[in-house]
Amino acid sequence: MSKMKTLLVGAGISLAASFSFNAAAADGAALYTAKNCQTCHGADGKAPIMGAYPKLNGQNKDYLVAQMKDIKSGARSNGMTMAMKAMVATVTDEEFDAIADYLSKVK
Repeated sequence: MSKMKTLLVGAGISLAASFSFNAAAADGAALYTAKNCQTCHGADGKAPIMGAYPKLNGQNKDYLVAQMKDIKSGARSNGMTMAMKAMVATVTDEEFDAIADYLSKVK
């Protein structure tokens, strides 16, 4: 196989994998449910089960991503973050972004 064909095949595989991953990560609403966020923050981030848990709907996307990343890394350790730390342990940065994007658009 020529070098050009090898590059094109490799690029095609990479592009297909990227589309597949992006399609999965882009559905923030499904991820919000799959990661059990609604358990504490309520449907669509609107109705937390306790007053100590924040409403998430309509929040700024960048703010939400920063808070989730800070909880995961341990940079934020106040309030109810100990309960949240276990919940975000397996969430990827791409999933944080998709969830935050979804929540930022919920009114």
